[in-house]
Amino acid sequence: MSATRIDFSKAELMRVIKEIRPAVWEIPKNFRPYMNVPVRIYMTKKMLDMTEDGAIQQAMNVAALPGIQKASIMLPDAHWGYGFCVGGVAAFDLEEGIVSPGGIGYDINCGVRFLATNLSLDDLRPRIRELLRAVERFIAAGVGRGGRISLSRAELDELLVDGAKWAVEHGYGFEEDLLHIEDGGRIEGADPSKVSNRAKQRGHDQVGSLGSGNHYVEVEVVERIFDNAVAKRMGIYEEGQIGVMIHTGSRGLGHQVASDYIEVMRRASRKYNLRLRDIQLACAPFQSPEAQDYLAAMRAAANFAFANRQILTHWMRQAFYEVFGEDVELKLVYDVAHNIGKVETHKVNGETKKVIVHRKGATRGFPAGRPEIPADYRDIGQPILVGGSMREGSYILIGTNVSLEEVFGSTVHGAGRTLSRKAAKRRFSDSFVRRKLEEYGIYVSAASRGELAEEAPEAYKSLEMVVDAAVKAGIARKVVKARPIIVRKG
Repeated sequence: MSATRIDFSKAELMRVIKEIRPAVWEIPKNFRPYMNVPVRIYMTKKMLDMTEDGAIQQAMNVAALPGIQKASIMLPDAHWGYGFCVGGVAAFDLEEGIVSPGGIGYDINCGVRFLATNLSLDDLRPRIRELLRAVERFIAAGVGRGGRISLSRAELDELLVDGAKWAVEHGYGFEEDLLHIEDGGRIEGADPSKVSNRAKQRGHDQVGSLGSGNHYVEVEVVERIFDNAVAKRMGIYEEGQIGVMIHTGSRGLGHQVASDYIEVMRRASRKYNLRLRDIQLACAPFQSPEAQDYLAAMRAAANFAFANRQILTHWMRQAFYEVFGEDVELKLVYDVAHNIGKVETHKVNGETKKVIVHRKGATRGFPAGRPEIPADYRDIGQPILVGGSMREGSYILIGTNVSLEEVFGSTVHGAGRTLSRKAAKRRFSDSFVRRKLEEYGIYVSAASRGELAEEAPEAYKSLEMVVDAAVKAGIARKVVKARPIIVRKG
């Protein structure tokens, strides 16, 4: 990742940045002549002070892109990324705006899903190690590791169009699962012909696999319920209930789609004479063939990721059946993408219009009433799944009107890193991390050497701090907090 050229000092920034309300800051668009819109930062002062100058500069660079609407947005979990910061949101006009792969990321439709079981912590305790061994057998994980199935080219093309629907039709889950997946687990407009042969080659045997990095499956226990009525609608009835969280994306296929089209967009940026603050913001006008080809390929990769999480759900169910019998239930609460580009309808300056929303390390968090929300959740709002470190677990939040009005119906996706993977490996060892997690009663399995050190809890922001900032800013409400018991890492 190339260094971002920073053109401000912290002292200069602090003279101009304004706190609009608690946990909401604004850098005015006249801070630099190249900015078309302000930068909005949703953080407490403590978090703002901790945020890298490079991430703030990236948000300022995004504010210079053509057709950007309202603001360049940094959420509480924002940190430095490729071109756009991770934890960033930007929406662009469909006539004058652009599409940029850097605003979606390499792991297209990296996302999370949460399953609620009918087990309690008391049911689980005597069989934790047995379940851990079953999870290790059923969940393929690790760098480059394939899944338990391999697809022909024709089958893969079908999956790229139909996503999780393809998985269910081939025996990996139930029809009712599709009701609780963003977009029903199938984004319209996917075109496998826009996905390169190299991407397909990388992906054909990886569906149903976890991968590496920060991807995981966790068996969690509900630690606290903040809103009983909303939690019950999601199938979460009591503290002590066991759940499962799955976090992974589009594997090598999605990474290759991003790599392929970043090169396409670099050429397109020159072709359309787009002046960029950073080459990593390479983009093309929304209406251009380059942008439309990328979106068709991105949607195909997103469908791959939906199918991937659906098939992993099937294998997690098999692991639970093996240990607890087939009476155990794992009900899908919801599945959300947090690296994605979506054409959506939003209000901008009082006008209702369609925009292309880039969410990179950001979750859609619509309030009650939006048609995109599943029918049985439409009167409560969209569930928001927020993953933390291996020690902290996760939150389920609910969308708000403030989020819809200010940040295009978006909110946090996770804790956000404070240490790079290399820095974490220099500071920690696998054995140290494993020992510390065991002190918390967390049983961990890692498929790759060095993975635990890279993912040490100390390498991440405090999940509590991130979620509390989102709630304080009004862009989410708390529903459930869960903590990990079993962690399977890539």
